[in-house]
Amino acid sequence: MTCVLSSCGNAVKDFIADNYSKSSQTGDVAVYSSKDPVGTTVSRIVDAEEPAARSADGGNEYLRYDDDIVTVSAAAGGSTIKVEDINGTYRSGGYAYLGPGFNPGSPAGGGSGSGGSGSAK
Repeated sequence: MTCVLSSCGNAVKDFIADNYSKSSQTGDVAVYSSKDPVGTTVSRIVDAEEPAARSADGGNEYLRYDDDIVTVSAAAGGSTIKVEDINGTYRSGGYAYLGPGFNPGSPAGGGSGSGGSGSAK
């Protein structure tokens, strides 16, 4: 049986585990370190496994896969890669904020408007 990379449930997790150093693991969240900057690290991950959705916010890159969210952030000497199992997060009532413009947008189902306080007329 042949398993195409994009159809394997743990392909992105396996790629990250095989290519980066694990810093910590807490429940369904694993943190890895990369010696490369955010852009280079994200490019390598995306080349290995295309995400279902992708967004950037404030220097962080968010990659959504079927069962995982991968967040790549700047760190001293390179970048940090956080891999979070979203099935466990959603089942337990948790919510992962993925930045503006990344669906789902916000816990309150916020639209695409600004984050202002609105009018109190």
